[in-house]
Amino acid sequence: MDASTLALPQIGLAGLAVMGQNLALNIAEKGFPISVYNRTSSKVDETVSRAREEGGLPLAGHYSPREFVLSIKRPRSIVILVKAGAPVDQTISALSQYMEPGDAIIDGGNEWYENTERRIAEADQRGLLYLGMGVSGGEEGARRGPSLMPGGSYQAYENVRDIVRKVAAQVDDGPCVTYVGPGGSGNFVKMVHNGIEYGDMQLISEAYDVLKTVGGLSNSELADIFSEWNRGELESFLIEITADIFKVKDDLTGDGELVDKILDKTGMKGTGKWTVQQAAELSIAAPTIAASLDCRYLSGLKEERENAARVLKDAGIGGPGEVLLGRSLDKRRLIDDVRQALYASKICSYAQGMNLLRVKSVEKGWDLNLGELARIWKGGCIIRAVFLDRIKKAYERNQELPNLVVDPDFAREMVQRQAAWRRVVGLAIEAGISTPGMCASLSYFDTYRRARLPANLVQAQRDLFGAHTYERVDRPGSFHTEWTKLARQSKPGAVGAFS
Repeated sequence: MDASTLALPQIGLAGLAVMGQNLALNIAEKGFPISVYNRTSSKVDETVSRAREEGGLPLAGHYSPREFVLSIKRPRSIVILVKAGAPVDQTISALSQYMEPGDAIIDGGNEWYENTERRIAEADQRGLLYLGMGVSGGEEGARRGPSLMPGGSYQAYENVRDIVRKVAAQVDDGPCVTYVGPGGSGNFVKMVHNGIEYGDMQLISEAYDVLKTVGGLSNSELADIFSEWNRGELESFLIEITADIFKVKDDLTGDGELVDKILDKTGMKGTGKWTVQQAAELSIAAPTIAASLDCRYLSGLKEERENAARVLKDAGIGGPGEVLLGRSLDKRRLIDDVRQALYASKICSYAQGMNLLRVKSVEKGWDLNLGELARIWKGGCIIRAVFLDRIKKAYERNQELPNLVVDPDFAREMVQRQAAWRRVVGLAIEAGISTPGMCASLSYFDTYRRARLPANLVQAQRDLFGAHTYERVDRPGSFHTEWTKLARQSKPGAVGAFS
């Protein structure tokens, strides 16, 4: 649409890679005129052309920062969708010199939350408002309805509230957007969302590996199984797309399914690593998410893994699943066991992410509403799943819930599934198939439910070699013992009885 015929927009978007283009077109399609800008002119032309082809949407392209900013009605709201880090600062610098007090910058990228907090302070010095807004859903979500997680200036959110509520994915209890909180909370929530996503994808890949390697299931059978699972408690975006992946043929060779031809090396962009680092900083156990990150690191060692497979085979170890050859296997039971193990493991992964959000919220004073965050993840985003509604209700029942596994409903489900969960993990270990995500989830569950752990011995060790002191179970206070001195003074025990 020609800029001269476009009603003066109240919003603009800078950064027209596919995500930026799709979000801009989504905004325009919802009836909100929008100005767009990109340093590369061809991207502007491409976006304008798409707007014309997709129904004459009210979108106008601009080719300079000044022209772009001045085309927007005050108070301006400008969304930036460029690569995190220095490119964001460069874009802000180019645009802000033409912006005026009361205008707002909205960063929609996967930015480190402390960078957002620095930019909030810098924007405030110039009278500008600032939002760090997590956007989840990929290219399709950006175009059709993402989950949006804005945090920072509440006034900046209010200025675009009507727009983002229309643009976001819509679920039964409202649009998948909420004002998350002050500071960098929006970016932090999106980061943890991505960490949960890492865990979710790892767990699904392990379920696939067990079914394929132990169960001997074909890709066609796997497609049917995942499609069936997507009609039950595991209903989710990731389960749905996994079923679709198994159906796609290899069009280059015409031989078999494409999934089997993909190199087993996983990429990453950093948000999973940040999540694990933050969990460590806050002393929050997130073993499932950490295991998924470790698996991505190990997947990158393709040549080393191939060499290890050869060396260890020569040393006498069989390949994955070989130990089970010849053993009768109830495939129907295996499939059902894996379904239950996957569900229970996923709950632990989500619990770890929610706990990280809860503790960070207290530290920063963000006052995050965990139930509301679960609600806005019900649609649009990558981790959207039917059980998010139950997570929402769990936090509505108890806003101080310390862990999802002790919510009465989830506790019952975990107990009901633990036998199947243990069978799957045990079978995988016996078969030499790595299931680090499921194992981490099960260990997390078993550790969390223990009233007493062997940590007493670890603390005794720490006191012996470092005089770190310890507490007792029977009286208050801190204690230190001269362990080695006392041990050497004691009489020999009956150790020989066990020799």
